[in-house]
Amino acid sequence: MAQAPALLILHGKQALNEDVRHAVARWRETHGGPQSLAVRVTWEGGDARRLVHEAVAQGYGRIIAGGGDGTVREVAGAILEGGHAVSLAVLPLGTANDFARAAGVPLQPAQALALLDRAAVPVDVGEFGEGDFFLNMATGGFGSNVTANTPEDLKKVLGGGAYLLSGLSRFSELNAAHGRFRGPDFHWEGDFLAMGVGNGRQAGGGQALCPEALIDDGLLDLCIVPAPEDTVATLGALLSGSFLGVESISVGARLPWLEIELDDTLDLNLDGEPLTAKTLRFGVRPGALRMHLPPSCPLRMPVA
Repeated sequence: MAQAPALLILHGKQALNEDVRHAVARWRETHGGPQSLAVRVTWEGGDARRLVHEAVAQGYGRIIAGGGDGTVREVAGAILEGGHAVSLAVLPLGTANDFARAAGVPLQPAQALALLDRAAVPVDVGEFGEGDFFLNMATGGFGSNVTANTPEDLKKVLGGGAYLLSGLSRFSELNAAHGRFRGPDFHWEGDFLAMGVGNGRQAGGGQALCPEALIDDGLLDLCIVPAPEDTVATLGALLSGSFLGVESISVGARLPWLEIELDDTLDLNLDGEPLTAKTLRFGVRPGALRMHLPPSCPLRMPVA
């Protein structure tokens, strides 16, 4: 049976990416010509969402999110919002590509597109509040402030290392937050530097806050990094992406839902989208999205 045609929703900054152009041309040569894979480029906010709905109406059965974690989140969210029976693939073209790296998706465009030949598998999706979806991770605290305020030009030059440099320059702004965390058979209250609610494992250019998270277990992984006496060393480990030393003091849980009440508003980052909030609720939608992933994807439960 012939496969449904695919649509690549490409972030506008990648429109002239020669590697992407070559990968698309190669795919078309081996899969039936231009009609097998179409390309649409985003120009402004909301374009990816609109293009998803248009693609479904036009009969596309597979959609590729070409961009960073934010693009993947926007495309996945549009699929879920519309209840569309289409599958999703990822063409990682961002600075950090945190979800793609943790999932084992190749960073080379041609190899990433090749995953379209694999059958899509169901994966979980995290939800913040009602209808605000995230595929990878929600983070809060100082690290989220760094991620949101790292200049784009610096990320172009240093890649994921830009987050570390930006974080080191913002030590004077470091403040612990105080919060109350509640979930099924779980309660924690105290001061903390950073927190992560993970469907995936890492954020902010490689910060592995939830190193054991799985995207098909129906649960979210929680990591809280309490405010320790040696704040500088702890934060340095977080920003460098080294979880050694932080893991021994962190508080963790695996939950189907989580509620957080904070004394003050907190900087959040939802797969690249900066937010601020004082009362938070997270949930998970098990198996809500079908994705084309590598056969040995580390984020999936082992096949029996």
